Amino acid sequence: MAKTVFAAAKYGAVGDGTTFNTQALQKAIDAAARKGGVVTLAPGRYLTGSLFLKKGVELHLEKGMTLLGSQNLSDYPHIMTRVAGIEMKWPAALLNVLDQDNVAITGEGTVDGQGQPFWDKYWTMRKEYEAKGLRWIVDYDAQRPRLLLMSNASNVTLQGLTLQRSGFWTVHVLYSKNVTVDGITVRNNLGGHGPSTDGVDIDSSSYVLVQNADIDCNDDNFCLKAGRDADGLRVNRPCEYVLIQHCVAGAGGGLVTCGSETSGSIRHIIARNLRAKGTKNGIQLKSATNRGGTVEDILVEDIQLDSVRVPLTITMNWNPAYSYSELPAGYTQATLPAHWKAMLTKVDPARGLPHFRNVRITNLQATGAHTAILAGGVATSLLENFNLTNVHISAEKAGTIDFAQNWQLANVEVKTPDNVPVAVKNSTDVHL
Repeated sequence: MAKTVFAAAKYGAVGDGTTFNTQALQKAIDAAARKGGVVTLAPGRYLTGSLFLKKGVELHLEKGMTLLGSQNLSDYPHIMTRVAGIEMKWPAALLNVLDQDNVAITGEGTVDGQGQPFWDKYWTMRKEYEAKGLRWIVDYDAQRPRLLLMSNASNVTLQGLTLQRSGFWTVHVLYSKNVTVDGITVRNNLGGHGPSTDGVDIDSSSYVLVQNADIDCNDDNFCLKAGRDADGLRVNRPCEYVLIQHCVAGAGGGLVTCGSETSGSIRHIIARNLRAKGTKNGIQLKSATNRGGTVEDILVEDIQLDSVRVPLTITMNWNPAYSYSELPAGYTQATLPAHWKAMLTKVDPARGLPHFRNVRITNLQATGAHTAILAGGVATSLLENFNLTNVHISAEKAGTIDFAQNWQLANVEVKTPDNVPVAVKNSTDVHL
Protein backbone atom coordinates (compact mmCIF):
# COMPACT_ATOMS: atom_id res chain seq x y z
CA MET A 1 0.00 0.00 0.00
CA ALA A 2 1.37 3.40 -1.03
CA LYS A 3 2.08 5.81 1.78
CA THR A 4 0.22 9.10 1.98
CA VAL A 5 2.42 11.94 0.72
CA PHE A 6 2.58 15.25 2.54
CA ALA A 7 4.27 17.83 0.32
CA ALA A 8 6.02 20.39 2.49
CA ALA A 9 5.25 23.15 -0.01
CA LYS A 10 1.55 22.85 0.88
CA TYR A 11 2.46 23.83 4.42
CA GLY A 12 4.45 26.87 3.34
CA ALA A 13 7.98 25.51 2.85
CA VAL A 14 10.06 27.52 0.39
CA GLY A 15 13.37 26.16 -0.92
CA ASP A 16 15.09 29.42 -1.82
CA GLY A 17 17.95 29.09 0.71
CA THR A 18 16.91 32.17 2.71
CA THR A 19 13.29 31.68 3.83
CA PHE A 20 13.18 30.29 7.37
CA ASN A 21 11.21 27.03 7.17
CA THR A 22 11.16 25.54 10.67
CA GLN A 23 7.47 26.19 11.28
CA ALA A 24 6.33 25.05 7.81
CA LEU A 25 8.39 21.87 7.87
CA GLN A 26 7.25 20.99 11.38
CA LYS A 27 3.62 21.48 10.31
CA ALA A 28 4.15 18.99 7.47
CA ILE A 29 5.75 16.50 9.87
CA ASP A 30 2.92 16.90 12.39
CA ALA A 31 0.30 16.40 9.68
CA ALA A 32 2.02 13.23 8.51
CA ALA A 33 2.17 11.97 12.10
CA ARG A 34 -1.60 12.17 12.47
CA LYS A 35 -2.19 9.68 9.65
CA GLY A 36 1.23 8.18 8.96
CA GLY A 37 2.97 9.07 5.73
CA VAL A 38 5.88 10.61 3.85
CA VAL A 39 6.96 14.24 4.01
CA THR A 40 8.49 15.33 0.71
CA LEU A 41 10.19 18.49 -0.48
CA ALA A 42 10.66 19.84 -3.96
CA PRO A 43 14.26 20.35 -5.10
CA GLY A 44 15.74 23.39 -3.40
CA ARG A 45 17.58 24.62 -0.32
CA TYR A 46 15.51 24.81 2.86
CA LEU A 47 16.85 26.83 5.78
CA THR A 48 15.62 25.50 9.12
CA GLY A 49 16.25 25.11 12.82
CA SER A 50 15.50 21.98 14.84
CA LEU A 51 12.87 19.60 13.47
CA PHE A 52 11.24 16.81 15.46
CA LEU A 53 10.24 13.64 13.63
CA LYS A 54 7.29 11.68 14.99
CA LYS A 55 5.90 8.16 15.02
CA GLY A 56 4.98 6.75 11.63
CA VAL A 57 6.66 9.54 9.65
CA GLU A 58 9.20 9.22 6.84
CA LEU A 59 11.10 12.35 5.87
CA HIS A 60 12.23 11.84 2.27
CA LEU A 61 14.83 14.14 0.73
CA GLU A 62 15.23 13.67 -3.00
CA LYS A 63 18.46 14.28 -4.89
CA GLY A 64 18.93 18.01 -5.44
CA MET A 65 17.20 18.88 -2.18
CA THR A 66 19.15 20.28 0.78
CA LEU A 67 18.19 21.03 4.36
CA LEU A 68 20.34 23.91 5.61
CA GLY A 69 20.87 24.13 9.34
CA SER A 70 20.48 27.56 10.90
CA GLN A 71 23.70 29.16 12.09
CA ASN A 72 21.84 30.79 15.00
CA LEU A 73 22.03 28.66 18.16
CA SER A 74 18.69 30.03 19.37
CA ASP A 75 17.00 28.04 16.61
CA TYR A 76 17.96 24.82 18.42
CA PRO A 77 15.85 24.60 21.62
CA HIS A 78 17.51 23.14 24.69
CA ILE A 79 16.50 19.61 25.61
CA MET A 80 17.60 17.14 28.26
CA THR A 81 20.01 14.78 26.53
CA ARG A 82 23.43 13.19 26.90
CA VAL A 83 26.50 14.81 25.42
CA ALA A 84 29.91 13.13 25.43
CA GLY A 85 28.81 10.82 28.22
CA ILE A 86 27.14 13.36 30.55
CA GLU A 87 23.38 13.93 30.88
CA MET A 88 22.66 17.66 30.67
CA LYS A 89 20.70 20.39 28.92
CA TRP A 90 22.01 20.94 25.42
CA PRO A 91 20.72 22.26 22.11
CA ALA A 92 18.55 19.86 20.14
CA ALA A 93 19.94 18.49 16.91
CA LEU A 94 18.90 19.73 13.49
CA LEU A 95 16.88 16.51 13.01
CA ASN A 96 15.52 14.81 16.13
CA VAL A 97 13.79 11.49 16.76
CA LEU A 98 12.96 11.70 20.47
CA ASP A 99 10.88 9.05 22.27
CA GLN A 100 9.41 7.83 18.98
CA ASP A 101 8.89 4.52 17.17
CA ASN A 102 8.82 3.68 13.46
CA VAL A 103 10.53 6.70 11.89
CA ALA A 104 12.55 6.93 8.68
CA ILE A 105 14.76 9.59 7.09
CA THR A 106 15.60 8.62 3.53
CA GLY A 107 16.62 9.78 0.06
CA GLU A 108 19.58 11.01 -1.91
CA GLY A 109 19.37 14.60 -0.67
CA THR A 110 21.71 16.50 1.63
CA VAL A 111 21.53 17.72 5.21
CA ASP A 112 24.04 20.55 5.68
CA GLY A 113 24.65 21.71 9.24
CA GLN A 114 26.58 24.81 8.08
CA GLY A 115 28.72 24.28 11.15
CA GLN A 116 31.52 26.78 10.60
CA PRO A 117 30.33 29.34 13.19
CA PHE A 118 30.01 26.60 15.80
CA TRP A 119 33.50 25.30 14.96
CA ASP A 120 34.93 28.82 15.28
CA LYS A 121 33.18 29.27 18.62
CA TYR A 122 34.70 26.04 19.91
CA TRP A 123 38.27 26.86 18.85
CA THR A 124 38.03 30.30 20.48
CA MET A 125 36.69 28.85 23.72
CA ARG A 126 39.19 25.99 23.66
CA LYS A 127 42.11 28.42 23.60
CA GLU A 128 40.64 30.38 26.51
CA TYR A 129 39.75 27.31 28.56
CA GLU A 130 43.08 25.57 28.09
CA ALA A 131 44.86 28.63 29.41
CA LYS A 132 42.76 28.30 32.58
CA GLY A 133 43.28 24.54 33.04
CA LEU A 134 39.74 23.78 31.88
CA ARG A 135 40.33 21.59 28.83
CA TRP A 136 38.10 18.93 30.41
CA ILE A 137 34.93 21.05 30.32
CA VAL A 138 35.17 23.15 27.17
CA ASP A 139 33.44 20.56 24.95
CA TYR A 140 30.41 20.75 27.25
CA ASP A 141 30.32 24.54 27.59
CA ALA A 142 30.81 25.19 23.86
CA GLN A 143 27.30 24.14 22.94
CA ARG A 144 27.01 23.07 19.34
CA PRO A 145 24.12 21.29 17.60
CA ARG A 146 24.42 17.74 16.38
CA LEU A 147 23.07 17.00 12.91
CA LEU A 148 20.82 14.05 13.74
CA LEU A 149 19.80 12.68 17.16
CA MET A 150 17.83 9.51 17.85
CA SER A 151 17.11 9.28 21.58
CA ASN A 152 14.98 6.71 23.38
CA ALA A 153 13.72 5.71 19.95
CA SER A 154 13.03 2.37 18.27
CA ASN A 155 12.68 1.03 14.76
CA VAL A 156 14.41 3.97 13.11
CA THR A 157 15.93 3.93 9.62
CA LEU A 158 18.40 6.44 8.20
CA GLN A 159 19.16 5.68 4.58
CA GLY A 160 21.03 7.18 1.67
CA LEU A 161 21.52 10.81 2.64
CA THR A 162 24.62 12.98 2.50
CA LEU A 163 25.27 14.63 5.87
CA GLN A 164 27.81 17.41 6.00
CA ARG A 165 29.36 20.21 8.06
CA SER A 166 27.78 19.16 11.33
CA GLY A 167 28.29 21.58 14.19
CA PHE A 168 29.13 18.67 16.51
CA TRP A 169 28.53 14.90 16.24
CA THR A 170 26.79 13.92 13.02
CA VAL A 171 24.58 10.91 13.83
CA HIS A 172 23.99 10.22 17.53
CA VAL A 173 22.10 7.02 18.38
CA LEU A 174 21.33 7.40 22.09
CA TYR A 175 19.37 5.06 24.40
CA SER A 176 17.75 3.52 21.31
CA LYS A 177 17.15 0.08 19.81
CA ASN A 178 16.47 -1.51 16.45
CA VAL A 179 18.18 1.21 14.41
CA THR A 180 19.48 0.90 10.83
CA VAL A 181 21.93 3.37 9.28
CA ASP A 182 22.46 2.39 5.65
CA GLY A 183 24.28 4.03 2.75
CA ILE A 184 24.94 7.46 4.24
CA THR A 185 27.79 9.77 3.24
CA VAL A 186 29.35 12.10 5.82
CA ARG A 187 31.54 15.06 4.88
CA ASN A 188 32.44 17.27 7.82
CA ASN A 189 35.63 19.03 6.75
CA LEU A 190 34.19 20.97 3.83
CA GLY A 191 35.56 24.49 3.93
CA GLY A 192 37.04 24.14 7.39
CA HIS A 193 38.25 21.99 10.26
CA GLY A 194 35.18 20.64 12.05
CA PRO A 195 36.19 19.68 15.61
CA SER A 196 34.48 16.72 17.31
CA THR A 197 32.47 16.01 14.19
CA ASP A 198 32.19 12.25 14.75
CA GLY A 199 30.51 10.25 12.01
CA VAL A 200 28.19 7.76 13.73
CA ASP A 201 28.07 7.53 17.56
CA ILE A 202 26.20 4.55 18.98
CA ASP A 203 25.67 5.46 22.61
CA SER A 204 24.17 3.05 25.19
CA SER A 205 22.02 1.58 22.43
CA SER A 206 21.33 -1.96 21.23
CA TYR A 207 20.57 -3.87 18.06
CA VAL A 208 22.06 -1.30 15.71
CA LEU A 209 23.13 -1.97 12.11
CA VAL A 210 25.46 0.44 10.29
CA GLN A 211 26.41 -0.47 6.74
CA ASN A 212 27.51 0.91 3.36
CA ALA A 213 28.58 4.22 4.89
CA ASP A 214 31.31 6.56 3.62
CA ILE A 215 32.60 8.87 6.34
CA ASP A 216 35.14 11.70 6.27
CA CYS A 217 35.12 13.71 9.48
CA ASN A 218 37.41 15.17 12.13
CA ASP A 219 37.01 12.70 14.97
CA ASP A 220 35.98 9.06 15.36
CA ASN A 221 34.33 7.72 12.24
CA PHE A 222 32.30 4.88 13.78
CA CYS A 223 32.18 5.02 17.57
CA LEU A 224 30.67 2.94 20.38
CA LYS A 225 29.97 4.80 23.64
CA ALA A 226 28.37 4.10 27.03
CA GLY A 227 28.69 7.08 29.36
CA ARG A 228 31.42 8.89 31.21
CA ASP A 229 32.77 8.75 34.77
CA ALA A 230 30.36 9.09 37.73
CA ASP A 231 27.42 10.10 35.57
CA GLY A 232 27.93 7.21 33.16
CA LEU A 233 28.28 4.77 36.05
CA ARG A 234 25.03 6.15 37.50
CA VAL A 235 23.12 5.62 34.26
CA ASN A 236 24.85 2.26 33.68
CA ARG A 237 23.42 1.43 30.24
CA PRO A 238 25.51 -0.71 27.89
CA CYS A 239 26.16 -0.34 24.19
CA GLU A 240 25.60 -3.83 22.79
CA TYR A 241 24.63 -5.95 19.81
CA VAL A 242 26.00 -3.66 17.12
CA LEU A 243 27.05 -4.66 13.59
CA ILE A 244 29.15 -2.28 11.46
CA GLN A 245 29.92 -3.59 7.98
CA HIS A 246 30.85 -2.68 4.40
CA CYS A 247 31.95 0.87 5.22
CA VAL A 248 34.80 3.18 4.25
CA ALA A 249 36.47 6.06 6.08
CA GLY A 250 38.74 8.91 5.05
CA ALA A 251 39.91 11.57 7.47
CA GLY A 252 38.97 10.98 11.08
CA GLY A 253 40.23 10.07 14.52
CA GLY A 254 39.51 6.36 14.28
CA LEU A 255 37.91 3.93 11.84
CA VAL A 256 36.21 1.97 14.65
CA THR A 257 36.48 3.21 18.23
CA CYS A 258 35.17 1.77 21.49
CA GLY A 259 35.17 4.58 24.04
CA SER A 260 36.44 6.65 25.53
CA GLU A 261 33.01 6.65 27.19
CA THR A 262 32.97 3.09 28.53
CA SER A 263 31.21 3.45 31.90
CA GLY A 264 28.09 1.44 31.04
CA SER A 265 30.14 -1.20 29.17
CA ILE A 266 30.50 -1.95 25.45
CA ARG A 267 29.96 -5.55 24.35
CA HIS A 268 28.83 -7.90 21.63
CA ILE A 269 30.17 -5.77 18.76
CA ILE A 270 31.01 -6.94 15.22
CA ALA A 271 32.92 -4.72 12.78
CA ARG A 272 33.73 -6.30 9.42
CA ASN A 273 34.68 -5.54 5.84
CA LEU A 274 35.84 -2.00 6.51
CA ARG A 275 38.39 0.18 4.72
CA ALA A 276 40.16 3.35 5.80
CA LYS A 277 42.63 5.70 4.19
CA GLY A 278 44.29 8.45 6.19
CA THR A 279 42.52 8.10 9.52
CA LYS A 280 44.56 8.73 12.65
CA ASN A 281 43.77 5.31 14.16
CA GLY A 282 42.37 2.10 12.78
CA ILE A 283 40.86 -0.10 15.48
CA GLN A 284 40.84 1.83 18.74
CA LEU A 285 39.82 0.89 22.29
CA LYS A 286 40.18 3.81 24.70
CA SER A 287 39.11 4.73 28.21
CA ALA A 288 40.43 6.33 31.40
CA THR A 289 41.02 5.09 34.92
CA ASN A 290 38.06 7.05 36.33
CA ARG A 291 35.61 5.78 33.72
CA GLY A 292 34.97 2.14 34.55
CA GLY A 293 32.96 -0.30 32.48
CA THR A 294 34.03 -3.34 30.47
CA VAL A 295 34.79 -3.55 26.76
CA GLU A 296 34.35 -7.19 25.77
CA ASP A 297 33.25 -9.65 23.11
CA ILE A 298 34.50 -7.52 20.22
CA LEU A 299 35.00 -9.13 16.80
CA VAL A 300 36.85 -7.20 14.10
CA GLU A 301 37.51 -8.88 10.74
CA ASP A 302 38.42 -8.13 7.14
CA ILE A 303 39.95 -4.69 7.60
CA GLN A 304 42.04 -2.78 5.01
CA LEU A 305 44.04 0.22 6.23
CA ASP A 306 46.03 2.58 4.00
CA SER A 307 48.16 5.35 5.55
CA VAL A 308 46.45 4.98 8.91
CA ARG A 309 48.85 6.32 11.53
CA VAL A 310 48.30 3.61 14.17
CA PRO A 311 46.36 0.53 13.01
CA LEU A 312 45.80 -0.83 16.54
CA THR A 313 45.43 1.55 19.49
CA ILE A 314 44.42 0.32 22.93
CA THR A 315 44.70 2.59 25.97
CA MET A 316 43.21 2.99 29.43
CA ASN A 317 44.74 6.43 29.92
CA TRP A 318 43.44 8.34 26.93
CA ASN A 319 43.97 12.10 26.58
CA PRO A 320 44.54 12.96 30.27
CA ALA A 321 43.89 16.70 29.87
CA TYR A 322 40.39 15.87 28.63
CA SER A 323 39.72 12.72 30.65
CA TYR A 324 40.53 13.86 34.19
CA SER A 325 38.57 16.74 35.70
CA GLU A 326 40.34 19.01 38.16
CA LEU A 327 38.94 22.36 39.28
CA PRO A 328 41.56 25.12 39.27
CA ALA A 329 41.82 27.56 42.17
CA GLY A 330 39.46 30.49 42.20
CA TYR A 331 36.16 28.68 41.60
CA THR A 332 33.39 28.20 44.18
CA GLN A 333 31.91 24.72 44.14
CA ALA A 334 28.42 25.87 45.13
CA THR A 335 28.05 28.18 42.13
CA LEU A 336 29.23 25.73 39.48
CA PRO A 337 26.86 24.60 36.70
CA ALA A 338 25.30 21.17 37.22
CA HIS A 339 27.31 19.57 34.42
CA TRP A 340 30.55 20.85 35.94
CA LYS A 341 29.57 19.22 39.23
CA ALA A 342 28.76 15.98 37.41
CA MET A 343 32.17 16.01 35.74
CA LEU A 344 33.94 16.74 39.04
CA THR A 345 32.19 13.98 41.02
CA LYS A 346 34.89 11.59 42.17
CA VAL A 347 34.69 7.92 41.25
CA ASP A 348 35.71 5.18 43.66
CA PRO A 349 39.04 3.88 42.29
CA ALA A 350 37.80 0.29 42.13
CA ARG A 351 34.75 1.31 40.05
CA GLY A 352 36.84 3.63 37.91
CA LEU A 353 39.07 0.92 36.46
CA PRO A 354 37.98 -0.07 32.95
CA HIS A 355 38.42 -3.64 31.71
CA PHE A 356 39.23 -4.74 28.15
CA ARG A 357 38.89 -8.45 27.37
CA ASN A 358 37.86 -11.04 24.83
CA VAL A 359 38.74 -9.14 21.66
CA ARG A 360 39.33 -10.89 18.35
CA ILE A 361 40.93 -9.22 15.33
CA THR A 362 41.32 -11.28 12.17
CA ASN A 363 42.31 -10.57 8.57
CA LEU A 364 43.66 -7.05 9.02
CA GLN A 365 46.01 -5.57 6.42
CA ALA A 366 47.71 -2.21 6.97
CA THR A 367 50.29 -0.35 4.88
CA GLY A 368 51.89 3.06 5.30
CA ALA A 369 51.46 3.18 9.07
CA HIS A 370 53.62 5.15 11.48
CA THR A 371 53.37 2.78 14.47
CA ALA A 372 51.88 -0.71 14.10
CA ILE A 373 50.45 -1.18 17.57
CA LEU A 374 50.17 0.85 20.76
CA ALA A 375 48.47 -1.29 23.40
CA GLY A 376 48.56 -0.47 27.09
CA GLY A 377 46.54 -1.63 30.04
CA VAL A 378 47.41 -0.68 33.59
CA ALA A 379 48.98 -2.74 36.36
CA THR A 380 45.60 -3.30 38.04
CA SER A 381 43.64 -3.99 34.84
CA LEU A 382 45.43 -6.01 32.16
CA LEU A 383 44.40 -6.34 28.54
CA GLU A 384 43.01 -9.88 28.69
CA ASN A 385 42.34 -12.56 26.09
CA PHE A 386 43.08 -10.84 22.80
CA ASN A 387 43.25 -13.00 19.68
CA LEU A 388 45.01 -11.66 16.58
CA THR A 389 44.95 -13.84 13.46
CA ASN A 390 46.17 -13.03 9.94
CA VAL A 391 47.29 -9.51 10.84
CA HIS A 392 49.87 -7.93 8.51
CA ILE A 393 51.13 -4.39 9.15
CA SER A 394 53.86 -2.36 7.44
CA ALA A 395 54.93 0.60 9.58
CA GLU A 396 57.84 2.87 10.43
CA LYS A 397 57.87 1.56 14.01
CA ALA A 398 56.58 -1.64 15.56
CA GLY A 399 55.24 -0.18 18.81
CA THR A 400 54.49 -1.74 22.21
CA ILE A 401 52.19 -4.05 24.14
CA ASP A 402 52.14 -3.23 27.86
CA PHE A 403 50.23 -4.78 30.77
CA ALA A 404 48.61 -7.56 28.76
CA GLN A 405 47.73 -11.14 29.52
CA ASN A 406 46.93 -14.21 27.46
CA TRP A 407 47.21 -12.95 23.91
CA GLN A 408 46.89 -15.56 21.18
CA LEU A 409 48.63 -14.56 17.97
CA ALA A 410 48.63 -16.54 14.75
CA ASN A 411 50.16 -15.38 11.47
CA VAL A 412 50.84 -11.90 12.80
CA GLU A 413 53.50 -9.97 10.87
CA VAL A 414 54.81 -6.49 11.58
CA LYS A 415 57.28 -5.14 9.01
CA THR A 416 59.47 -2.13 9.87
CA PRO A 417 62.61 -0.67 8.27
CA ASP A 418 64.71 -1.47 11.33
CA ASN A 419 63.21 -4.94 11.92
CA VAL A 420 62.82 -4.16 15.62
CA PRO A 421 59.88 -6.24 16.93
CA VAL A 422 56.93 -5.05 18.94
CA ALA A 423 58.11 -4.48 22.51
CA VAL A 424 56.19 -6.58 25.03
CA LYS A 425 56.39 -5.28 28.61
CA ASN A 426 54.76 -6.12 31.93
CA SER A 427 52.84 -8.93 30.27
CA THR A 428 52.32 -12.67 30.55
CA ASP A 429 51.51 -15.20 27.84
CA VAL A 430 51.95 -12.73 24.99
CA HIS A 431 54.05 -14.17 22.19
CA LEU A 432 54.66 -12.45 18.86
